[in-house]
This record gives sequence, structure tokens and C-alpha cells, in this order.
Amino acid sequence: MNSKSIALSTLRDPCRALAGLTCAWLALSGGTAFAETAAAPAANTNSYTVTLKQLGRNYPMTLRGVDSTDSVNFNVRADSIVTGAKLNLQYTYSPALLADLSHINVLVNDEVAASLPLPKDKAGQPQQQTIEIPAHLITEFNRLSLQFIGHYTMSCEDPLHSSLWAKINNGTLLTLDVSPLVLPDDLSILPLPFFDRRDAQPLNLPFVFAASPDNTTLEAAGALSSWFGALASYRGARFTSSFNQIPTHGNAVVLLSGPGDLQLDGVSLPAAKGPSINLITNPNDPNGKLLLITGRDSAELKRAATALVLGSQALSGNSVVIDNLAVVQPRKPYDAPNWLPTDRKVKLGELLPEQQFNVSGYNPGDIVVPLNFPPDLFTWRDSGAPLDLKYRYTPQEKSNNSSFIVSFNDALIQSQSLPSEDKLDSGVLSDLASNNGNLDREANVRLPLNSVALQSRLQLRFMFDYIKQGECRDIIIDNMRGAIDPESTLDLTGYDHFIAMPNLGVFKDAGFPFTRMADLSETAVVLPDHPGAAELNAFLTVLGRFGQATGYPAVGVQVIEADKVAGAANKDLLVFASGSNQPLLQQWADRLPAYDANGQQTFHLSDLPMRIRDWFSPDPEANLRQSKLQMAFSGGARSTYLTGFESPLKSGRSVVVIAGGGPDGLADATNALIGGEDYTQSVQGSLVVVRDKSIEALVADEDYYVGSLGPIKYLQWLMSRHVLWVLLLTGLGVLVLSGLAYLALRARANKRLKE
Repeated sequence: MNSKSIALSTLRDPCRALAGLTCAWLALSGGTAFAETAAAPAANTNSYTVTLKQLGRNYPMTLRGVDSTDSVNFNVRADSIVTGAKLNLQYTYSPALLADLSHINVLVNDEVAASLPLPKDKAGQPQQQTIEIPAHLITEFNRLSLQFIGHYTMSCEDPLHSSLWAKINNGTLLTLDVSPLVLPDDLSILPLPFFDRRDAQPLNLPFVFAASPDNTTLEAAGALSSWFGALASYRGARFTSSFNQIPTHGNAVVLLSGPGDLQLDGVSLPAAKGPSINLITNPNDPNGKLLLITGRDSAELKRAATALVLGSQALSGNSVVIDNLAVVQPRKPYDAPNWLPTDRKVKLGELLPEQQFNVSGYNPGDIVVPLNFPPDLFTWRDSGAPLDLKYRYTPQEKSNNSSFIVSFNDALIQSQSLPSEDKLDSGVLSDLASNNGNLDREANVRLPLNSVALQSRLQLRFMFDYIKQGECRDIIIDNMRGAIDPESTLDLTGYDHFIAMPNLGVFKDAGFPFTRMADLSETAVVLPDHPGAAELNAFLTVLGRFGQATGYPAVGVQVIEADKVAGAANKDLLVFASGSNQPLLQQWADRLPAYDANGQQTFHLSDLPMRIRDWFSPDPEANLRQSKLQMAFSGGARSTYLTGFESPLKSGRSVVVIAGGGPDGLADATNALIGGEDYTQSVQGSLVVVRDKSIEALVADEDYYVGSLGPIKYLQWLMSRHVLWVLLLTGLGVLVLSGLAYLALRARANKRLKE
């Protein structure tokens, strides 16, 4: 985060002594200190239901062996308190189990909530049971565990016998009854209650403007929406806007500016004394909050928004005035907090908490390290990124098949054996005794990045061999341990940044090329002259996507109208249009692969829609589907589309147009960018048409490049793309050299003759 100098004038709140988030914790745990400064939970209760799949279980839980447990985490919002809970468990179990000795335990935070018998007559069939969970077992952060205890014989048994199994369907439903809990009007609790990291649901947050906002106010709103988008992360975020109308319930962000007293839908505030941030109760809902960003003019309002998104951790009290704000460290290209750095080696300990690198048990599952790559890494003819792993494990006394497995996006990269004590030489055994029984090892592998997803996973897995001792001697001793050293490194320093454009795929996944600068300081957003709610909703939601990609608020974005676009020639341009309200679409019609003029729609088409395989090659040239047909038609509803092309104002700069046939079309376009299970296709290529939940890619035409290569690599790349020219130049070179050699030899011969 940038260094800042912020002097704050604050109005103190009694809850400040509880440090904000601690207030929420005391509230959920029944702390008496909070009761003195906040109202008791409201009597009204509502319910919501989530499945195990929504909690992160993409596949059913498979429980094997005499004692097996699997878990999911679920959280409770800080502004809610649980009054009741139930689990609709969907499961199946082995027909070979002994009913008297086998059962499934349901645990919440390691406390048994229920124990389910496994009767013989229902074995092998899908079952459902509704289990009431005592509310007192549930706190802010919770773990729901399913423990399977299974036996198949009364005599000696194999603890890992194939008949010992149970499956938990990931459609299992968890229902929580919650009552609202009033939080204090204290800025120290931010981003609560507008965003709560405990909540796994997508963020939906309203923005309220007093009237049609000017460009500076929109820049402030974009910084705020991108901040909330960065906080929401994988959950996703959508934003709505309204004018002079506070929501009837819930929370909202309100932006007001003016020289006198501020009025908004029944809310009256004294005149702003400068850039101000206030947190108040929603007058329409005692359980809701309003985050007020105010100033004497829009420039002060933007300064207040910038202070909030960059320095919210320092705020306290229910109102502050920003006396001074100085950002002293400008952003650099590709320094987004969410992206892996390419100017130094990155330690795995920077990407995952240290405790998650330690595992135990015979088959403890994967250690998953998230890897978010910059979108434009040039991986042409690359052998892979160097990954230097350091790990340790507890050697078994005897084993044959214990191994350490490195996978990348579920693809096997390398497997190393884990030798047991009987296979180690005496020198290693002596080191083992002095290292608390642990053996340190290293693995040097290369991760292939040719066709890698921008959001990737490095999977590291210890698998320990289970050696059977014979009848009545088999027993599982849980003394197997493995650990990855957080000092292990991944090196991306050898990669250049260079990518063929336009590419709506990287725009959808990472906001590129706009997110090259994390603060969007090289981005200009071109809105219609009088944007309505639909345009503002799309603008805020797309900037929220950018924040999600970078992890940093867009404090440097510029908002302009079409007649000011010449002044932003040195920036990448994001253009919004709804119907025919964007003049740039007329001006740049010759550049657009799709446009609408005088009631006539024109589209450039390629054979991309005729592709049979939904697969894209790591070689960009193999994906090209250049325009082969131009079609114009009149009548019918206007189409919603997204397209990209090189800026007509400056080479190397990009334009992305998000055009809706109407207000609803812009919502369809932003929903397509967010994606989801309802979409069978994704945004890709250089032109896509969106119809409700349908996405049609029409053209994949890459005709310019962003970034740079070293001179030698650039020459090699050019030669690989123009083989015939290389052969022709080589032939000409040979002829020229042969001619020169012939002339030199002939001159030498003539000289000898003269002598």
C-alpha cells in the first residue's frame, strides 16, 4: 500500500475503545461491554440456506476407513446473530457395515451436534436426515465436520478395507436462522457492515447520488466500488445506483457535495467542513448503515473517498474530516497486490499462511497455493517457471510407495519418493536424529505456463504408504507429518510482458490492459454525456471487477465524455454505451467490428462460431479467426456486445467498448463479465454478442501488441512468424556472400597474375 500522510479530525465514539471488530466479536459472544453502546438484537428473524457446494465443496465428500472426517467452513455476519440452525444431510453408506458399530457424527466446531445410526435396511441408498443444530455451538467462524465411524466385522478388521465408506452429497443444505444485530456508528469497524468477510455470498451494494454526478464524483465512486470489489474477491460484487433516494432497508454508500447544508431524501447534514467521511444509521432501517462521503465540492469528495480506500484502517469515530492527504509513492506497472511479482522471486510463504503448509496423516490431501499470474507473460518456447521447493517429512520405519507429488492445475508435474528409514544411509540417519526425526529434502521443478489460467493452483501433496502387518495386527498410527518450507520460491523474473491484442478473455479475467497499472492511472472511462442509472451500474460493477483482479482501488481512473477524448490519447479507453447515446461509436465506426448507425446494425463475422472444440491453443496464431464477412441489417432489437480494438488516438493503446442495446443490455453485459454456472460460454476473442445468458464469440482478430521484448527474443519471434521471408533473406544473403567471395577471390587471382 502506498505511504500516506493523513491528519484526521474525529468525533469520538464510546465503542472506539473496543477497536471496532472486537465490538462485533463481543456482540456475537454476548459481551456485556458492547451492550452498553449498542442496542440489543432485533426481534425479527430471517433465514438463509447454503449448500456444501456453495461453501467450497465442488465434489461429494468421500469418507473411508474405520474413522474418517471431512469438513467445510461457514461464517456468520457480524451484524447477525444465529437463533437456530439445521442441516439437511444427504448421504449414502456401504451395505457391508455393521449397524450396531457404525454411525456418522455431525460436529460443529468439534462439538457433537448429532450422531446418526446407519441401519442395514437403508444401506446403499440415498438418505436424507434433518438435524437440528444448537445455536450456542455457532460463533463467527465455524467448522462443520462429518465424521464416519465404520466397522464391517466383529473380529480383526483391516482399518482401510474397501467396504468402509460413506459419501456425503455436496447438495447437503445448511439453514441458518439469524436476527439482526445493531453495530455501532464507528468508522473503525469498516468495511463492516457494507462488506463482511464472513459472508460468502456475492456483494450487492447500492450507491446513492444527490443528483446526476459530475465526472470527479464518478471517479470517487469508481475508487469506492473498486475497493469493495477488491475486498469481495472471489465472491464477486455488483453495484446499483439511485438518485436522491435512500434504500428502504439495508446499507448504502452515499456521495454528497455542495457548499451549504446537505439534503438527501429526508437526511439533513450540516455543511461539510472539508473532505468528510461519516457513518450513520439508515433512517429507513435501524439495522442498516449509510456511509456518507461528503465535501464542499466534488474534488473534496474525491479526496475523502481516496482517504477512505487507502487508509480506512486508521479511521475511528462516527465522523472524520481529512485535513491532509499526500500519496508519496506512485504505482508501478504490474505491481497489483493480487498478481505474482515478476521483478523478484516470490516466496510461497507470501501466498499462504504458514500453518497451512503443515499436514498430517497417511493421505492428508493437497496443500493448495493460489497463483495469480499477470495476464501478458510471454511464454513462447518457454521451458517453464523455476519452482524451488524445500520440504520435510517424517520417514516411516518401512515403506514402498510413499511419495511427494507436485501438481499444477490438477496436472502432474513431478513425483518424488519419500524413502523410509530402512532405505537411508547411516549419515542421513544421524542427521535425522539431530533434526527431531524429520528429513529435509528439495525439489527443483518447472511449471509450464504456456496455456496456464490466470488464476491457477499449485498443488503439493504428501502420500504415505500404509503397510499392512497381517491379521489382527493392522492399526493406523497417526504419526505421519509433512511440511513445505515457506521459504520455497517461484521465479518469474525471466519473463517479458508481451501479448497480442485485442483479447476480451484477459479483459474478462483480469481487466487487462487497464489493470496494468493497479490504480488505473493510465485508464480513461468514456461515459455518455448524461449517464443514467444503467450506465452508472455498469461503470461501478466493471470497476469492481478491476478491483477484484488487482486487489487495489482505482484511485487514478479518469472519467470523461466523448468530446474530451482527445485529451486522453495516452490512455487506454473503456467506453460505455446504451442505445445510441455514445457519439464515439459514430466517430470510430470504421474501427469497430460492430456498430449501430441510423437504425442499421453492422457486424463483422468470422468462422469462430463454427468451432467444434471449445479449446484454445497456447499459440495465439492458432486461435485467430479474422473477419471474413461484414453484414448490415435494419429492424429488430439492438444487440448488446463487447468489442476491443487498437485506439485510433495512439498506437499500442487499447479501447474496449461495452455497448448495450438498451439499459437492460448493459446489465446483461456486466453479468456476462462476472459469469457463472448459467453461462456455457465465456467472453473471449475481439467481439462477442450477449443475449441474456447466451454469449456468442464472433471474431478473434489480434492485430496489435502490447508490451515489449528484448531485442534477441523479439528477432527470434519475428523470424518464427515469417518463415518464408527468413528463407528468402537467407537465400539472398547466401547469394550476396557468394558474390562477395567470388569477387574477392577473382581480385586476388588477378593480383597474382600481375605479379
